[in-house]
Amino acid sequence: MRYLPLTDTDRQAMLATIGAASIDDLFVDVPAEARLSGQIEGLPDHASELAVERHMSKLARQNLSAGEAPFFLGAGAYKHHVPASVDHLIQRGEFLTAYTPYQPEIAQGTLQVLFEFQTQVARLLGCDVANASMYDGSTACWEAIGMARRITKRGKAILSSGLHPHYVSVARTMAKFTGDLLAHEAPTLTAQTDIDALIASIDKDVSCVVVQYPDILGRIADLTPLADAAHAAGALLVAVVTEPVALGALVPPGEMGADIVVGEGQSIGVGLQFGGPYLGLFACKQKYVRQMPGRLCGETVDAAGKRGFVLTLSTREQHIRREKATSNICTNSGLCALAFSIHMTLLGERGLRELASLNHGLAVQAADRLAQVPGVTLLNDSFFNEFTLVLTRDARDVVRSLADKGVLGGVSLGRLFPDAPAIGKGLVVAVTETVTAEDIEALATALEEELA
Repeated sequence: MRYLPLTDTDRQAMLATIGAASIDDLFVDVPAEARLSGQIEGLPDHASELAVERHMSKLARQNLSAGEAPFFLGAGAYKHHVPASVDHLIQRGEFLTAYTPYQPEIAQGTLQVLFEFQTQVARLLGCDVANASMYDGSTACWEAIGMARRITKRGKAILSSGLHPHYVSVARTMAKFTGDLLAHEAPTLTAQTDIDALIASIDKDVSCVVVQYPDILGRIADLTPLADAAHAAGALLVAVVTEPVALGALVPPGEMGADIVVGEGQSIGVGLQFGGPYLGLFACKQKYVRQMPGRLCGETVDAAGKRGFVLTLSTREQHIRREKATSNICTNSGLCALAFSIHMTLLGERGLRELASLNHGLAVQAADRLAQVPGVTLLNDSFFNEFTLVLTRDARDVVRSLADKGVLGGVSLGRLFPDAPAIGKGLVVAVTETVTAEDIEALATALEEELA
């Protein structure tokens, strides 16, 4: 939205309408000592629109854009190609006029797309039912832990060492208010996942086990034994997916026994956008649907027998009494969910599988080439489009040097896990369909120079 300044006449007209003599009258309830009396130290005075545009453009040029360099960043947010048709369609009036369906009867376009979105997510994650999206993957992960507590009446959750540290951080923040006990350890640089350790740690006090698939190091595990062990102890299995494109090639967590599957939907239809807005995916088994946070869109018929869409289930505090609500942070990301659904529709099942195959093939090509670089060891024995390299130097220093060479070469584990120095030499590399053979060679060459 462009900045449109007001004239003095505009300001006086608005003040007169609300019965205020001056702008200062709007702040009479703020103590004088708390008001700003002059300029903010370190900030310049006001400038012209042209001067501001030039200044902001100068600042923007300091960034290395994802589209201007070989790009291998991942670890929870991925650079995929989003067709121009997605942005074109989400701007249609049927959707823009009812971004959030507070009045379902006049939001039929939005409700229908969300209904289709739920079907797509449920099929993608291998579950019976999905909600109309959430804020993002990390808050969806916490909501799953809270849902498991309501179902099992237990307050201890075991978090896999391979769970994204940002998801762990959100869960820890929220657990301060609920009293949940969260058990978590940082990962180690081994090819083996922590499935066996998770199984051994399940006891009668555990509400759920939370595991990422593929995990933060790109490792892939069969979740079936973990699901069986959790169920035998009366606990639930929560699976987290940060790269939904992977499910075009891998068995969905729901088909391996996961009770709740959550994740980040950014990869499909939503660009990187410097960290948001994104959308959270949330699906579960049918028997737990009334404990699921957020809202469900359903299909029905009106009094005349015509097909229509409604909010079938709304368990957030904006719709029902706070003490009955399942959550107060579960507003769906409507526009991002719309973009996700349109992109999924354009791809179709065949297109998603082909996209997944392309991602995996390029990742294998990259892993094979990078493993040939002296000083580089490939950690993973299996992966989708993301894998971990172990370097002979601290990966944080290497990443910064690679950026200076014009290559965005991955995410250092030392940056993700600053309290776990033992994994500081790990570098997580993500490869999507946007990576070329020339990009792979550029990264390999830059790594050879850095590790020589």
